[in-house]
Amino acid sequence: MAAITPSATVGTDAKAKALRAAGEPVIGFGAGEPDFPTPPHIVEAAVRACRDHRDHRYSPTPGLPELREAIAAKTLRDSGFEVTPQQVIVTAGGKHAVYNALLTLLDPGDEVILPAPYWPTYPEPVALVGARTVVVPTDVTSGYRVTVEQLEAARTPRTKLLIFCSPSNPTGSVYPPAEVEAIGNWAAEHGIWVLTDEIYEHLTYDDHQHVSLPVVAPAAAERCVIINGVAKTYAMTGWRVGWIVAPQPVASAAAALQSHQTSNVGNISQRAALAAVSGPLSAVVEMRLCFDRRRRTMHGLLSQIPGVTCPVPQGAFYAFPSLEGVLERPVAGRKLGSSLELADLLLSEVKVAVVAGEAFGAPGYARLSFALADDDLVEGVGRIVDFLS
Repeated sequence: MAAITPSATVGTDAKAKALRAAGEPVIGFGAGEPDFPTPPHIVEAAVRACRDHRDHRYSPTPGLPELREAIAAKTLRDSGFEVTPQQVIVTAGGKHAVYNALLTLLDPGDEVILPAPYWPTYPEPVALVGARTVVVPTDVTSGYRVTVEQLEAARTPRTKLLIFCSPSNPTGSVYPPAEVEAIGNWAAEHGIWVLTDEIYEHLTYDDHQHVSLPVVAPAAAERCVIINGVAKTYAMTGWRVGWIVAPQPVASAAAALQSHQTSNVGNISQRAALAAVSGPLSAVVEMRLCFDRRRRTMHGLLSQIPGVTCPVPQGAFYAFPSLEGVLERPVAGRKLGSSLELADLLLSEVKVAVVAGEAFGAPGYARLSFALADDDLVEGVGRIVDFLS
């Protein structure tokens, strides 16, 4: 347990909230959650569930049968991937889904290929099992996308699994369909499992579109586990409902693990999730329009800073600028050695919280969420521009 690293994104957000509670004018870019309320029809479904005594009792560990059916239908509707309800396991959020999938699939000594920058939660269950994470770095020049050639160079006889995320947290990059297909076919050729995180599937911009890996690379489907949830699409981060879609043996094993771990996810949240996945996508369409405007604003402001290179985010709600040019010169009269030091300086000097790239396996970079009010975004990034220009 001492080897587990606390979540840097959660920590940054908590620090910003604590400073605000103490009266400091802190603007936080750390949290990975929409700043919109959960749509009313979803909340009303939860209210009704609170009054239904059937939801006051235990329910099946893998999830309410009607929710599993709805998730299977939603997967076909949104991704074009046909699965049975028995392949769906409802979990207490996306993190729980990642843990249960990796604990189910991995053995001690296995190797997991993980492109960087990566979400900080991915490596932790790998280490917990006694497996090894093999990081494959990408950078701003490649658009933060890994190539098949890089993956092949990292493959060894111990390679068991690839973790894949598009749209990406933390970079906002989106893989084109041809690249997703090539990666899926490479994994299938070598018998490698793929954990594909699709939780940002509906948050893409311009001509970029999410495609599901087992759909464009069907040869990989028999060794593919999909992670998803209601958090980002329906502004439901606090409801804690995610899910695994997996081949039947993996789903059954993950359900057995969960039966001893948490049992069922809270029924009220499951009823809310049922209303979400069964209902319209109008709420995410409205959110996406706001995020689209904010990403352009953030990109424009960050690009004004000498030494900052910021690709235009293609998906999710994060900008991931390179700060390497800033670190090459003195800041506030001193030479900084890392983006972690720069993040600390921004928080102490201009009361702006960002997550340093070290948390994502990318020193010299930082993640800024644009899931916050427009005025706060302009004010916060404006403080960074003034301080570093």
